[in-house]
Amino acid sequence: MKIFYGVQGTGNGHITRAREMAKAFAEAGVEVTYLFSGREASRYFDMEVFNAYQVRKGLTFHTRNGDVSYLKTAIETHPIHFVRDIKTLDFSDYDLVLSDFEPVTAWAAQFRNKKVLGIGHQYAFNYPIPREGGDFIAEKVMKYFAPARQHIGLHWHHFGQPILPPIIAVHEPPEQSITNKIVVYLPFEDPQDVIRMLRPFREHDFFVYTPVRLVSPSEHIKIRPLSREGFQKDLTDCVGILSNAGFELVSEALQLGKKIMVKPLHSQMEQISNAAALKQLGYGRIMNELDSKALARWLENPHRTRVTYPNVAKILVRWILEGMPSIGDDFIEASWSKVNVFHFN
Repeated sequence: MKIFYGVQGTGNGHITRAREMAKAFAEAGVEVTYLFSGREASRYFDMEVFNAYQVRKGLTFHTRNGDVSYLKTAIETHPIHFVRDIKTLDFSDYDLVLSDFEPVTAWAAQFRNKKVLGIGHQYAFNYPIPREGGDFIAEKVMKYFAPARQHIGLHWHHFGQPILPPIIAVHEPPEQSITNKIVVYLPFEDPQDVIRMLRPFREHDFFVYTPVRLVSPSEHIKIRPLSREGFQKDLTDCVGILSNAGFELVSEALQLGKKIMVKPLHSQMEQISNAAALKQLGYGRIMNELDSKALARWLENPHRTRVTYPNVAKILVRWILEGMPSIGDDFIEASWSKVNVFHFN
């Protein structure tokens, strides 16, 4: 079986999810061609699992200081280049096209009347799940950015809908975490604003991962370059994470039993809705702005949640190889029956 798999590369969460799918496909002996779009080719890192992957410009949301600008996004979009990328893709040698909210692949499949399977968190929004921060533009973006005739939505909870748990690496949490160690990943915020917020809390060690080259400003604020290996090491033994409200990192933190504080991007319906879901489930705290008082309350509160998820990547690869039979209640229930939630104080 040959598969063409498009992955949205704007954020690292889509790539993290694709890594787990790539491992499961490789174990099953499936030949997969990967395409990534949404960032410059030089800015991808730790991509060995994808072999000779392809890169396209795609579409990228413009963000500044924690806010999404749809106007700036529209101005910087290059429709002629996007259409050219769509027309250059050839799926004639492939049995299946997959898209993790990747627009070039999804629209190329539409253009050629080729069936595409969408797998990702965004496709869960086709169902009535916690939803906030939406408007006309946000709704249309969610619907038409990377359309798929058939889709598999993912979320932290099923909310009574036919969606599956997150696709993440299945790890046992460490026997002991470093009680004052906090991982910070706020790539869409001004790093100097983040540092100013963290500076007063000298009793904690903050490991700040940022795409911007900076020198660590003080002993308790440690600046780290983006690195999958380094980030995973720090995530494993920290006590909590402070991040934007992206889906995949929060999923990993829940699997490892970390306490969570999120700051959703303004004007970004997905992240605002993710924050609402976290609050509804009791899995984490929210700050709508970079807020020292909210951070202080969270740092003092020891409550955290651990959620054990099954290996959804293997479940999906097996389902694909079985011919993608209709997903019924039994399939959904069997997947969620392996999920357990533990709360700690």
